[in-house]
Amino acid sequence: MGTQNSLFSLFCFFLVCFFLRRLPWTSSPFGFRPKMLFVFGDSYADTGNTKIAETRSWKFPYGITFPGKPSGRFSDGFVSTDYIEAAGYLGMKTPIPYRWREQLSERVKDGLNIAYGGTGVFDTMVAEPNMTTQIDFLQQLLHDSVYTKRNLKTSVAFVSVAGNDYATHNAKNGSAQDFPSFMESLMNQLMVNLKRIHDMGVRKIGITSLLPLGCLPRNTAPFSFQHCDDTYNALVDLHNQLLPQVVNTLNQQTNTSDGSSSFILDLYNAFWTVFNRNETYQGNDPTFEKPFEPCCFGVSEGFKCGNVDENGENKYTLCSDPRSKFFWDGVHPTEQGWYVVYKTPAFQNSLKQFYGST
Repeated sequence: MGTQNSLFSLFCFFLVCFFLRRLPWTSSPFGFRPKMLFVFGDSYADTGNTKIAETRSWKFPYGITFPGKPSGRFSDGFVSTDYIEAAGYLGMKTPIPYRWREQLSERVKDGLNIAYGGTGVFDTMVAEPNMTTQIDFLQQLLHDSVYTKRNLKTSVAFVSVAGNDYATHNAKNGSAQDFPSFMESLMNQLMVNLKRIHDMGVRKIGITSLLPLGCLPRNTAPFSFQHCDDTYNALVDLHNQLLPQVVNTLNQQTNTSDGSSSFILDLYNAFWTVFNRNETYQGNDPTFEKPFEPCCFGVSEGFKCGNVDENGENKYTLCSDPRSKFFWDGVHPTEQGWYVVYKTPAFQNSLKQFYGST
């Protein structure tokens, strides 16, 4: 069964590559031509690294839009990595998940996706590699001469991280009084992590701002999916106020003549742009009548999308058309949701700053 799962996951990967190459991407606007992409972070970026036997992303109904079965992505189809940092947009091939580096060794030259769902800057409640360990994986590949520092000078990195750190802090009964010190330690470690990526030779680093976590369905469920948790969003605001300081300090410390630099990719305002669209919106992009209501959700507290009981009975509800929903489950957008986020002026503007900076 393990072999069958591995073969199917590889098949799904190649299907994703095929369809991404058919999307109408623009040519790469970098001042240099990147040859490799490295992805670090959590389930918003993970394209299949988490353990098949233990993760909901490998269970039905995940993947029902594409490729029609679970493929390890935390959505009904494509995720942020596919739209935001996809191969066609950067002029590169899609990086394979780290877990397939030996089976698909010929593809390692295109970079790697080292993101793991559920992880954070620090350890979380998920037994997967945190960001430090993810970077260790790349460091080991450098040590083993799979890559050289010269190779990495032609690479860029995409980082999506931190939401799970705050969720873990809350779950462990962290108090409001603890948050300033916790956030300070998180920012300090994030700085260390980003500098490590840079010092290995990666030319550019794009890190996402935190989206409005108080608007995730798991946080809007107590309000019947009608409005966000303002207390949680206040925490996000503070995080996003501090993140530019981290990036600016990093850029000052790593000031070089080759255009190496780090940038913030604006998920926060991109999400709010979508949330605030209503029936008066005159644009061409899709709108969502109830943006905080997910397509797939547990039937009661304690159950999540994809859960079944001992009799195999589904313990979740599933909408008829994922394209009609912004959120797929309690945390993650649908494929359509990610596409609309990617198309917002807020996110496109930050991408242009990232890409056009050399």
